[in-house]
Amino acid sequence: MTEKHLAYCWIARGERVLFLRRAAGVFRAGQWELPGGTAEPGEPFQTTAVREAAEETGLRVRVTGELGRAEWPDIAGRDLRIHAVVYAAEETGPADVVLNPAEHDDFAWLTRAQALELPLPDHFREVLDR
Repeated sequence: MTEKHLAYCWIARGERVLFLRRAAGVFRAGQWELPGGTAEPGEPFQTTAVREAAEETGLRVRVTGELGRAEWPDIAGRDLRIHAVVYAAEETGPADVVLNPAEHDDFAWLTRAQALELPLPDHFREVLDR
């Protein structure tokens, strides 16, 4: 079985956390998620989280801790096991969010309660429920 490793950032401003909406035409279109993505071969997961946050949002962050891990079988039925880790991250300087339109079409700074009202993949709901 093949494995895929994902790493995400929990970027907070006060009580609100940054969520991104998947763009039309991409996998999980219309669903909301934390900034993050797939680890490159041999790439440390914390590095993945920081790199993906910059690519998807334009924000520069540093990892401050681990919030949770999850794993699940591929939802498309492929012989693939997904492993994900969510890191707490803080911005290293003031910046505006600039989305990569090939991946996301909207963003919002949300409280936990607000985020739970959105269409979210289960692994993000698990982090929010902690």
